[in-house]
Amino acid sequence: MPLFSYRCTACNYEFETLVRAEAPVCASCGSAALDKLVSRIAPEGRSGQILKNARTAASREGHFSNYSKSERSKI
Repeated sequence: MPLFSYRCTACNYEFETLVRAEAPVCASCGSAALDKLVSRIAPEGRSGQILKNARTAASREGHFSNYSKSERSKI
């Protein structure tokens, strides 16, 4: 199910919701008069550093399940 951002035209409330088969309604006032917003993109280039930090912390704690078999032999 996709996650979409909306702004209610009745009360100007912004929210995100999982869209199922039924039409979404405002989480604040219950109105069905919604504008779909353009999604924000994730900043570029940080995921590698986040992964490296998580693996370093896991290695310190003795958890190696997030490494592939070939990477485990290098530790």
